Amino acid sequence: MVIAHKAHRGRTVTGGLVFVPRGKRLYELGSEPTLTRVGERKTTEHRTKGGHSKVKLAQTTIANVFDPKKKTWAKATVSIVSANKANRNYVRRNIMTKGAVIDTNIGKARVTNRPGQEGQINAILI
Repeated sequence: MVIAHKAHRGRTVTGGLVFVPRGKRLYELGSEPTLTRVGERKTTEHRTKGGHSKVKLAQTTIANVFDPKKKTWAKATVSIVSANKANRNYVRRNIMTKGAVIDTNIGKARVTNRPGQEGQINAILI
């Protein structure tokens, strides 16, 4: 299934929808979300605009955790996802998104980046 942005759609002065009579362009295409889960590390590489590539993280058990009291970074092992404001069903499926609270061997931490788009997990202790 191809996901497309609504870039080729517009509105008239009165607010009516205007559809452009053409197909989708390459720059209008999107992709399905990469739902990063807890598990053995798996990544996928996707081509982006300009011939560049983006590493998407599918599964991982390692997170870079920042301790604000000590002001140091440490590698931590992720055990489970304990809370996720994006979707309550993500907790049951152990899916990590930005803002998710994860249990690590150091303590509870909040994910501060978008792991499905950046290829790693950065978190801060709470």
